[in-house]
Amino acid sequence: MILVTGATGTIGREVVRQLTQRGEKVRALTRDPAKAQVPPEVEVVRGDYGEPGCLDGPMTGVTAAFLVGAPGPAAAHDLALVAAARTAGVRRLVKLSAMGTGDPDTGPFGLWHVEGERAVRESGAEWTVLRPSTFASNTLNWAEALRAGEPVPNLTGNGASGVIDPRDVAAVAVRALLDGRFAGRTYTLTGPEAISVPEQAAELASVLGRPVPTRDLSPDETRDFLRTAWGLDAARAEGVLAGLTHVRRGGNATVTEDVPEVLGRAARTYRAWAEDNKGAFSA
Repeated sequence: MILVTGATGTIGREVVRQLTQRGEKVRALTRDPAKAQVPPEVEVVRGDYGEPGCLDGPMTGVTAAFLVGAPGPAAAHDLALVAAARTAGVRRLVKLSAMGTGDPDTGPFGLWHVEGERAVRESGAEWTVLRPSTFASNTLNWAEALRAGEPVPNLTGNGASGVIDPRDVAAVAVRALLDGRFAGRTYTLTGPEAISVPEQAAELASVLGRPVPTRDLSPDETRDFLRTAWGLDAARAEGVLAGLTHVRRGGNATVTEDVPEVLGRAARTYRAWAEDNKGAFSA
């Protein structure tokens, strides 16, 4: 039995799908099972990281677990997951982290996963840590602006990132959950190229056959956007803003070969993701 936490999120949902396609037994953890959209053969269980003992049942009988803590400055969620896994005797843990973890140049954002990574490494189980770059699916946030005929907000200027298709992150996670050869490693997962927001917009425009204009936001405009459009409180907004500034300065323009190393094929390009998801941008 493989437990997938964050099973309704961007990566967790895809991990569930890929594991199910392989015929694996999957248990999906979510705070609201009634809203979970998973294959019928998946066991759906309720779990809340903040409720003491709530994770003990979902971890029972599990051989491997995919750990997705809620994003933010607190590590309590990761610590609760690891503690429950240790109590249940889970043999293999795969943690979803983020690129730049532990790098002081990324600001507070770089600290969000440090304690969680440490807990996984010290858990006594086989462990793998995944640090993906910016998700290609982040540009789904542009759909509303495009439908309204407005330029999409650019929070990182011409700073490039090794944008990665979430399906590739999930595919690496699935390999790590099923195969002990990937244990004891921290993988930095990127797409095959470093690409900026204006370059992503140009690729998407080519796929859609219509313009995708962008509007570069100043730091103050970005701060307001994070608090109004994303609903972040002041502390999280400042943490994300520091990370975005790091990207704007070129600090995220990293491309690695970790995806090809694990999957035995090239990482998908942003354009390939856009081709597969162009329907999401339809009027």
